[in-house]
Amino acid sequence: MMFTNPDDAVLKSCLLNSQRIAVVGLSPNPARPSHEVSSHMLAFGYDIVPVRPAVASVLGQAAYPSLQAVPGRIDLVNVFRQAAEVDAIVDDCIAMRIPAIWIQQGIINEPAAKRAQQAGMLVVMGRCIYVDYLRLIGRS
Repeated sequence: MMFTNPDDAVLKSCLLNSQRIAVVGLSPNPARPSHEVSSHMLAFGYDIVPVRPAVASVLGQAAYPSLQAVPGRIDLVNVFRQAAEVDAIVDDCIAMRIPAIWIQQGIINEPAAKRAQQAGMLVVMGRCIYVDYLRLIGRS
């Protein structure tokens, strides 16, 4: 059975009901897609939590070396890491009972995505959260 992304109504609900997004692999380099996407999501009012070892902050937000180090609730994990690293990220999300994971455009790991779904998580894979936000909600 192939992985399929949720339909637009579920995607929109996820975007509207998630406030705090932990971004795994958020780069401090403004030229990187993770930085650009996250800066837009921050501007849309989301609480962006950078998860990136060896940096103190990104986009003016305190950074954490791992998901486990992030204090407080996480509504959604947005992944900007190589497909091979998604398995460990899914393991962390399942252990932490994070309700949703968004695996960015160009990153495909079907076994990890299916495992996350089977654990009860909402899973989006191979899509850009910013593009879907603009398409489903707009700039307001």
